[in-house]
Amino acid sequence: MAKMSKSQVVAAMAEKSGLSKKDAGMYLENLAKLAETEVKKAGEFVLPGFGKLVKMHRKERMGRNPATGQPVKIAAKTVVKFRLAKAMKDAVL
Repeated sequence: MAKMSKSQVVAAMAEKSGLSKKDAGMYLENLAKLAETEVKKAGEFVLPGFGKLVKMHRKERMGRNPATGQPVKIAAKTVVKFRLAKAMKDAVL
């Protein structure tokens, strides 16, 4: 089974909710913008029943260049991770 494209997701959401494709597309865009804003501001965004986006800080660490085997210092950075909700895991798995 192939993954759904954005337009397929919008069409499916429009069909299930009774919204127009345009409204369903705007809803998804606004949800993504809200998630971005909340992760920047509060460090996490929860979508009940689905999961949450969490901003995390990774420490500086040592890695290896796979081509040469030389040790390389990897700088500290901030990343965003997605944690799937238990209800979603149980439903899918």
